[in-house]
Amino acid sequence: MLPFLRNVVRGRNVPDSRLAEVAEHYHHFGGVSPINAQCRELLDALRPELAAGGIDLPLYWGNRNWDPYLSDTLAHMRDDGIQRALAFVTSPFGSYSSCRQYLDDIDTARAAVGEGAPEVDKIRQYHDHPGYVEPHADAVRAALRTLSNVEPVRLVFTAHSIPSTMEAESGPDGSRYTTLLHETATLVAAKAAPGAEWDLVWQSRSGPPHIPWLEPDINDHLETLAAQGIAGVIVSPIGFISDHLEVVWDLDTEAAQTAQRLGLAYARAATPGHDPRFVSMVRDLIRERLDPAAPRARLGSAPVWDVCPANCCRPR
Repeated sequence: MLPFLRNVVRGRNVPDSRLAEVAEHYHHFGGVSPINAQCRELLDALRPELAAGGIDLPLYWGNRNWDPYLSDTLAHMRDDGIQRALAFVTSPFGSYSSCRQYLDDIDTARAAVGEGAPEVDKIRQYHDHPGYVEPHADAVRAALRTLSNVEPVRLVFTAHSIPSTMEAESGPDGSRYTTLLHETATLVAAKAAPGAEWDLVWQSRSGPPHIPWLEPDINDHLETLAAQGIAGVIVSPIGFISDHLEVVWDLDTEAAQTAQRLGLAYARAATPGHDPRFVSMVRDLIRERLDPAAPRARLGSAPVWDVCPANCCRPR
């Protein structure tokens, strides 16, 4: 796990002693990250979806931090004669780490491949697409049913925290990471629990403690809710598309233990994973880029964009 984790935090000066603590989390789940298996499930679901939609495109998969590495995938594509590709990334939101860093990684991988590397266009952000919002909303409804005898219950949305300086870097038209997440939370709450009170908080902080990140942390927020007399909490990880380790450890383990200690009833809503609506969304986003006249399915109004300016979302 340590080589993988060193890749994840490259450039952040995180000591190996801290990475060893994080590696211990993976040992509770077989010593591997679940994300590769989840990517395979999504690809397996997407192939027949594209075929049924009349889209004849080969599918490839490349990772930022572990095998299959993106540079190896692009080299394979070059050898297969691929000259141009569309990139679907597994984050719906804008910011350095959830958008711009993917573009930088693509540029780095293309440079590593060298002559003949495919040109790669990133598909737009999808934080408000029905195929993303509706699976999250259904998961919240299902979680609410498990606490139907608890009152009062608060709905809490979570996303990966980022450094405050990174949040200060807005994308085109002034849209920011928190702007898009607030819109997703608003849309999911309106569909799943109209009129319910909800909060957006953060999880999975990493890096030196002296650097400010978005707050409050989910565990600190649970303390606040318990002090306010809240009896139960539904936690919906709207910042994540699948149940990878930051969900199953940070929420299903650490946050669940915090709730138990505080006497809070606790239920965690599922992520989309390979829900058929999410898979259909990927097909629709591909169709958008292949056919400019294709309709765009959106539930929100915050700015999203197809092509990022060269200096968009650069961290300070």
